Amino acid sequence: MRPERKEWSEQFSEWFHRVIFEAKVYDYRYPVKGMAVWMPYGFSIRRNVLTIVRNVLESSGHQEVLFPLLIPEDMLRREAEHVKSFEKEVFWVTRGGGEELNVKLALRPTSETAIYPMFKLWISSYNDLPIKIYQVVSVFRHETKATKPMIRVREVTTFKEAHTAHATPEEAEEQVHEAVREYSKIFDTLGIPYLISRRPDWDKFPGAVYTIAFDTIMPDGRTLQIGTVHNLGQTFSKAFDIKFMKSDGSYDYVWQTCYGISERVVAALISVHGDDHGMVLPPKVAPIHAVVVPIPYKDADSKAIFNKAREACELLNSHGIKAVIDDRPDVTPGSKYFEWELKGVPVRVEIGPRDLEKESATIVKRVDLEKRVCPFKELVNAVERALEEVDLELRDRAWKFLKDKVYRVESLKEGKAIIEKRNGIVEMPWCLSESCGRTIEGELNASVLGHPIEDVDVDGKCVVCGNRAETLIRVAKTY
Repeated sequence: MRPERKEWSEQFSEWFHRVIFEAKVYDYRYPVKGMAVWMPYGFSIRRNVLTIVRNVLESSGHQEVLFPLLIPEDMLRREAEHVKSFEKEVFWVTRGGGEELNVKLALRPTSETAIYPMFKLWISSYNDLPIKIYQVVSVFRHETKATKPMIRVREVTTFKEAHTAHATPEEAEEQVHEAVREYSKIFDTLGIPYLISRRPDWDKFPGAVYTIAFDTIMPDGRTLQIGTVHNLGQTFSKAFDIKFMKSDGSYDYVWQTCYGISERVVAALISVHGDDHGMVLPPKVAPIHAVVVPIPYKDADSKAIFNKAREACELLNSHGIKAVIDDRPDVTPGSKYFEWELKGVPVRVEIGPRDLEKESATIVKRVDLEKRVCPFKELVNAVERALEEVDLELRDRAWKFLKDKVYRVESLKEGKAIIEKRNGIVEMPWCLSESCGRTIEGELNASVLGHPIEDVDVDGKCVVCGNRAETLIRVAKTY
């Protein structure tokens, strides 16, 4: 059976570093702090995740674009509140070859200030709306906190940002709801559990009217923000003078939204599904669905076993199941198991002397490492069934873990005890005031994630001021 999380979550940071390196996912030995290399196996996982993201966005009318990396200083500073939040993190290009540049160029920390001057050129009337675009690019931030692979980096290499423009505030509001549905679909497909919260006003995206965030819980009890959705109102359209002619001939500024996710999604995917043996990848993103391992014995017909294993591999591939055979003669079966379990391959197929004799195969699901024997002629159906089971079991146990780590309490004392153990997310009655929210942050020495976006039935008083609670505040230790 799968090892309990308590056996490895206490050393989660070390586990994560070891797994992504030894499984050849991500090499963080690159000689610039906060930057790393996606290795072939990791890049395949990343590509499969992005395929899901692209399919979801494009099915709802988004079109992919690609904007330049460099942003002139004057454009970056156009929206004061926005740039103020990034100004200490910006990487600047000041020379081109041997010449000093007349205008400093920023490596994009995010792309609002690069995209919206083009929106001004593209939009003239209501007939040009709505615009729904997205891009997947690198963004650069001189992260001053301790960097952590995929989670806190100076080059975010998988930054998917979507930007939309609309004719009315109602359309922009509906776009926010659509984005929430899209992100929910993406995370559901990946089996990553989440809570959706409206961020507190003192910690929303700079320039936004409000921000909605998706958070998941990592094995060590800290939360990881894996996606955000922002209603920008007319903040940026006024800063960049993005006007359109309405049907009555008058003019107005467009209403905008933006929303982004990054390689934190891959970090969450690896972390929430992993165990003591390494990664456990959902079949939808696994570069390899099944590994076939021949198990020759000294007195058995090794050649026949290897031939049967190759036949099994070819059979699976011919039916659209991505399979490989590990027929290395100088590596023991046990060592092969260790390596492929570390890589998180969803299914292992073993062919040994007994299987050869009985015209069968042994199937091992990575999710629980339990073995089952099936007739060889039923191998394809058995592996397909096992892949479906892995997908469902990963999702179910991940959601159970998250739900078990959300605690509703009625006092700061109860909340503090849970937070000190780094045991998950605390929900407490809250009056919605900033002063009480900041007091809760200080008393619990943790971060406010926000409050539920849906209406919740709160029968109680704010844990700080004692006034009637309007909602629940969510607090946790975060990455």
